Amino acid sequence: MSDAKVPAWVNIALIPFLNILLAFIVSGLVILAIGENPIEAAGYLVYGAFGYDEGIGYTLYYATNLIFTGLAVSVAFKGGLFNIGGEGQAYIGGLGVGLVCLALDHTMPLYVIAPLAIIGAAVFGAAWAYIPAYLQARRGSHIVITTIMFNFIASSLMVYLIVNWLKEDGRMAPNSRTFEENAWLPYLHELLSPLGIDIGDSPLNMAFLVALVCCVFVWGLIWHTRWGYQLRTLGTNPTAARYAGIDTAKVTIWAMLISGGLAGFVGINEIMGVNHNLLLNFTAGYGFAGIAVSLMGRNHPIGIVLAAILFGALYQGGAELAFEIPTITPEIVVVIQGLVILFSGALEHMFKDRIEGFFIRRAVA
Repeated sequence: MSDAKVPAWVNIALIPFLNILLAFIVSGLVILAIGENPIEAAGYLVYGAFGYDEGIGYTLYYATNLIFTGLAVSVAFKGGLFNIGGEGQAYIGGLGVGLVCLALDHTMPLYVIAPLAIIGAAVFGAAWAYIPAYLQARRGSHIVITTIMFNFIASSLMVYLIVNWLKEDGRMAPNSRTFEENAWLPYLHELLSPLGIDIGDSPLNMAFLVALVCCVFVWGLIWHTRWGYQLRTLGTNPTAARYAGIDTAKVTIWAMLISGGLAGFVGINEIMGVNHNLLLNFTAGYGFAGIAVSLMGRNHPIGIVLAAILFGALYQGGAELAFEIPTITPEIVVVIQGLVILFSGALEHMFKDRIEGFFIRRAVA
């Protein structure tokens, strides 16, 4: 079977659409099984995600985190690396953001703090990815195992640091002190309001713009640089890459550093953009969801943005659905999200061969 004879839109659009459609059909059966109307539930879900200004803002706010982690997974995946450690890298990236804000918010303005916080997120996230990258490149340790373990280490490290060193005095909550307002990223509704544009009051902030810039950066890096070509060659055929003179260990390490840095940007959105203090568990599983976003988006920035918006809609619309129909609990919403991940990730090849075969036979006839 030759992939060259299959139209590109089949793999880019048709197969993902069918996978998502099947996921929603099965989700509808689940909702039907608990005695609710799936059409009505779908209406609440879509309205909650896109039906009003605040809903759209929340959807894009959730999508921002997923764009960062989806890009992180995609960069590593292009080099044949399955980075499962986005959760831990995002966590440690948030630590970098928090330390910059805590250190500078009494003395520096936002236009100084924001770039330094972005650098802090990237450096801390990349540093956390370096050890698994080194072990993979120089010692042959499996990147999946090491990055999974580093998620747990990151979680324990953050608990230790916040509880013993960074917690605000006199408070029981394991949070740092709240940053001064000059270390808060502006909300987009505040920026657009003076221009007469009303997008509703939501946590959507400038980190969304940073996420879009990262998409352009990844697109240029992977498809329009020599290093990107080396990365794609490594991911396609490591043996050929070595025979071509590519330093595969070096490419592997840099791929993981970039991947970790991108995951670290979740801290920009969560710590600097919304919570305004350093706290525990702010990553909320975005590192793991980024794997599904990357797979669904075919590891391309445009696909990742669309997949992130879909998952953001499931987060926001799911909350609206659980509120409007109490029998559909948050756990059922998680089941719906899981079905989308299942059919878009683990079962993505279920229709692939049949559909590609159909188009190949049609081209030959």
